[in-house]
Formats: sequence, structure tokens, C-alpha cells
Amino acid sequence: MSYSMTGYGQSALQFGGHKITFEVKSVNNRYCEVVLRMPREWTAYEDLLRRLVQSHIKRGRVDVIINREPADGAAESYGLNRTAVNAYLESAETLVREYGFKGELSLAELLALPGVMVSREDSAPAGESCEELPGLLEQGLQLSLDALLEMRAREGSHLAADLLLRLDRLQELHAEVSGLAPLAVQEYREKLRQRLGALNDGAFPWDEHKFGMEVALFADRCNIDEELTRLESHFGQCRALLLGGGPAGRKLDFLIQEMNRETNTIGSKCNHLAVVNLTLDMKAELEKIREQAANLE
Repeated sequence: MSYSMTGYGQSALQFGGHKITFEVKSVNNRYCEVVLRMPREWTAYEDLLRRLVQSHIKRGRVDVIINREPADGAAESYGLNRTAVNAYLESAETLVREYGFKGELSLAELLALPGVMVSREDSAPAGESCEELPGLLEQGLQLSLDALLEMRAREGSHLAADLLLRLDRLQELHAEVSGLAPLAVQEYREKLRQRLGALNDGAFPWDEHKFGMEVALFADRCNIDEELTRLESHFGQCRALLLGGGPAGRKLDFLIQEMNRETNTIGSKCNHLAVVNLTLDMKAELEKIREQAANLE
């Protein structure tokens, strides 16, 4: 199954008189980048939650937002963090005594400093509820991830279906080029014979052998059999990636570059107007494929 890199999921759980909400959203990115935003008191669980996200997602920027608010009908209780207050006051005294700063720290300024007022639940000694918190955070994040992955899978299926249709169109153009390629040599032979016939005034003998060598050299220069064979192989690899499981975006990007290279070579080697026009159509289709494939994980 193919996955898109864009998606969204959310969930909410009750814990200790609080409602904890989880919001996960992902967008395109070359690598897997996980950005977590949560109450500062829970940063100790950041690595745990990051590993959980990375176990499910291989590419994309993933923003995880975890908020805590009082449950319905409950008021959040705050308490004074005496350790933080003492640290701030000692630091202020040091600035005055050792560096000569002047001024006093007001009550309003002190209460506004980070960490002075904290939730009573967070300032309480570690107990059974604290031991349960990591598991609850994992559970809530997993629920959000499940919703996000479902959306990524749904969008990825639509992208894969569109890409398969575009590959069908590329193969149709490929078949037309394959059919026209031999005509380039035939047309060159006929035009060369006509030009030489028009120039021949009887002053020099006609050399069929040299004429055949010239046509053979042209045929060798404009031969595109190898490019057509490699393109056919790339088509098959793209289909296998889209229909198989696992991340496909990076490999598709590489294959699209290779198909562009082969198409450019065909256009420059085959001296035939219809073939050149078909290669332009192929390049336009490849550009659309590249834009769509950029959204796949």
C-alpha cells in the first residue's frame, strides 16, 4: 500500500482530573522529522513518543501537539514551586552583590517567571499516577497516529491510482515511439538518395556501397533500442513500487529522473519530427508524475 506524506489525526484521554488532547499532522519532507510540543513538565517522555512516531512513519515532517486542560467541570489547581522561587531570589541577590545591578524583584514579576506556579499534579511527589503517565501518553498518541495513518493511506491510494494511469499513458507513447523509430532510417535513406540524385550530373560515378555505409552510420547514431528497453524496465519497477508495500517516494524520484534522462536521449538521437514530438509529450507526463510522486512517503 502506498502512503501519502500528508495527514491529520487527533484524540483525547482523561487523566487525573485533566483532559489530555493529542493532535498529529504531517506534511511533505525529504526525511522523517518529528516536532513535539507538550507541557514542559513532560519533556522527559519526548524520546519515548518520538520513537513511537518513527516506528510508523518513514518520511515527512510530523508535528505532535499535546495539550492538557481541566476536565469538564473541574478547575485546575496551581501551587507554588518553592525550589524555583528560591533559585530566582538567590540569582537576583547574586546579580546585585557581584555585578552591581540595582532594583528589586516585585511580586508580580516573580509570579510571572517560568516554573514559579505549577499544576499541583505536576508538583506532587512521584506516585502511581506518574508511573501511569508514560503509558497513557503512548496510548493517546497511538490513537492519533492511527487516524493519521488511515488518512495517509486513503490519500496514498488515490495518488497511486493516478500515477498508474499516467504510467499507462507513458507506455502508450513508448509504443508509438517504438513503432516510428525504424521510419527515421527509411526516410533518411530516401531523402539522401533523392538529394544525391539531384546533385549527380554524371560527373562522378554512383557508389552504392558508400551510400549504404552512410545510411548504416546514420542508423547506428539514431538507434534508440537500448533507451526504449530501459524505459520499459523503469515502467515495470514503478508499477511494482506503487502496488507493493512500504515507502516508495524516494525510489520513484530516482526512477523518474532516469526516465527523463532516457527520454531526453531518445529525443536527441532520433532525427524524426514525430518521435521528437512524442518525447515532448512523455516529458510533460513525467513532470506530472514527478509532482504527484513527491507526495508519497
